[in-house]
Amino acid sequence: MKVAHCSATHCIIRTMKSFILLFLSVFSIHAFAQFNPDVIQSDVVLYAKRQSFDKYLRETVIAKTFREPLDSNSEDYYESACLAISQFMIANDVVKAGFDTLYRHYDSLQYETKRAFIEAAYSIYPHDYTTWFKQLLTKETEPKLFCMQAVYLYKNDSSKQNVQQLERQAKQNFGANDTLLLLQLLKSYLKNEQGYKQKKLPDINKLFAYRKASGSATVYSFQRWNRDYPGIAIVQNPDGCFARDSTGHLLMFEQLARSASNMPYFISSGNTPQGVYSIWKTAKSINKIIGPSPNLQTLLPFEDDSLYWGSQYDQHKDALRNYISLMPVEWRNYLPMMEAFDAGKAGRNAIIAHGTTIDPDYFRGKPFYPISPTLGCLCGKETWNMYTGKIVESDQLNLVNTFIKENVDEIGFLFVINVDDQQKAVTKEEVEKMVDNFEYNSHL
Repeated sequence: MKVAHCSATHCIIRTMKSFILLFLSVFSIHAFAQFNPDVIQSDVVLYAKRQSFDKYLRETVIAKTFREPLDSNSEDYYESACLAISQFMIANDVVKAGFDTLYRHYDSLQYETKRAFIEAAYSIYPHDYTTWFKQLLTKETEPKLFCMQAVYLYKNDSSKQNVQQLERQAKQNFGANDTLLLLQLLKSYLKNEQGYKQKKLPDINKLFAYRKASGSATVYSFQRWNRDYPGIAIVQNPDGCFARDSTGHLLMFEQLARSASNMPYFISSGNTPQGVYSIWKTAKSINKIIGPSPNLQTLLPFEDDSLYWGSQYDQHKDALRNYISLMPVEWRNYLPMMEAFDAGKAGRNAIIAHGTTIDPDYFRGKPFYPISPTLGCLCGKETWNMYTGKIVESDQLNLVNTFIKENVDEIGFLFVINVDDQQKAVTKEEVEKMVDNFEYNSHL
């Protein structure tokens, strides 16, 4: 079993040829009792390195590429530029001109370039290409590209009439093949997404109590439906108690579940799916974009059955029944928690919980500043000293140290849950109230 690569970094590295020498790396596994913040340091956060990288990114990866004619010799560089634009959210006249070139040559592009372009357009210009996507959708034969184009149009018009039109188009384009899992997940998303946002969560006390009885360590990542807003993670130890500091205060960690593209959960490199992940190890990466802070290696269902389930799998049940048995009865019919199961079945993988060394200035003015979006992972808040390269504050480090403090096996489960659709970050007060209410009622 290879250790999972973070989706965000892996996808950039995969095609950004000139970035390979700078960022190519692998994960190494370490079993530490606790990770020492005093030894965590990164040279890429230094002021001069960040300035040099930004210059290279803008002038070489993007501007130089987009000045070249788009042909078979330059297409890989155009793809790389799109991936960089998505990840670092760069929008300017140079980018717009490059996108216009891609738009004119779209029919001749390779699949991966088309995908990178649609992703970048969705991320940076989510309203500028509606007319074109309407035309493009009528002749699209690739299911994943069709889904990406459809969610772009849905983002701009979520009316019942438009949803019905998108469903008809899928049937027209794919015929009997519209039963493909990815197309079925698109159909469900278009039909149910607005309604799910209005649904009330099942009783959180029941979930806390059920996980307490399981005897497994559990991390909860509470998020908003609008992933522009950061969430908060907490840890329930194997004994069922929630992790607190020496003064009795609940330990809470800021965490972003938004991808750079902000596409839905069933699209590769889209937002982090809701649902249940298996935590099978902690790890420390030498990948410089993720940074040296420890991460939680998590798995979706179907990604690696032996590691996902461990000893939890009941051979007398199928995968679905095993999955829902990780939740109490009251949660098993709450369909948003099926996102992780469906995403894993559709082929999503390599979603972990990690930190970041990306310069937060790329995201200044965004609701999630200063946390970095990824291509599907959970990203903990981290700040660095740009003169010494040392870590100043790391919710990621603190989350991992909290998780392993009372959990020597370094295994457990992670629940990603959208609590509601408020247009603001999840607050510590909200999460503390949930935990306090559970602990009060469980002692009555």
